[in-house]
Amino acid sequence: MRDLPPPLPPAQRTVGQLIGESIRAYGNDFWRLLPAGLPIAAVDQASVHEHALVQVLLYYAAGPFITAAYVWACSVVYRRPPTWTAFLVGMTVYLPFPVLRAGFAFPGVAWLAFLGLAVPAAVVERLAFRAALARGRELGLAHYLHAFFSLAALGLVVVIAEQALQVLLHSQSGNSYRGALLLADVVLSPLLYVGGALLYQDQAARVGSRRADVHPPLDADSAGRADPEGQP
Repeated sequence: MRDLPPPLPPAQRTVGQLIGESIRAYGNDFWRLLPAGLPIAAVDQASVHEHALVQVLLYYAAGPFITAAYVWACSVVYRRPPTWTAFLVGMTVYLPFPVLRAGFAFPGVAWLAFLGLAVPAAVVERLAFRAALARGRELGLAHYLHAFFSLAALGLVVVIAEQALQVLLHSQSGNSYRGALLLADVVLSPLLYVGGALLYQDQAARVGSRRADVHPPLDADSAGRADPEGQP
């Protein structure tokens, strides 16, 4: 078998490669990241067959736990300790999310693509509250379509995988629908947080590339020219 080609650097990484790297990173720290799936699993258990308004309220009640799970995933992926600033930034970003996702998922994804990277920025760069929000916006807009489609694709992958796992668990072991949903959520939803953490790396590299293009290095010849002024 031929060796797989090396992955592209973060500044050139595609949506598919981001998903692949997210799966790899999740697998490398599976047991440490697995508890991050508990908040979404609990919300899904409580919101089965509930009306949209009840689901919104449940997502608000679970907001601190979902935010803490994201901060923890960023901490694990980048080997940096979590901070209260990252948690507060995450809670601020999370505030409109339950309403945005209530009718259709993509408005919530669009919002997280725009500002959600403030959380890993606060963890990795140890930024203050306002600086982290500003950095998150800068990262989101560095290549907004890449951020949006990456988060949307991660969500679709997790949803499809959860449905397949639910069918397998329900048919093979006789688990109830709720039990199958619980196991699928716990196992697969941490991938969303890991993907968001790695997306920070992609967008930060794109910001660096853009700054390099806007501010090219000085021409060494013109800076160090020894000819007297006016001479040919």
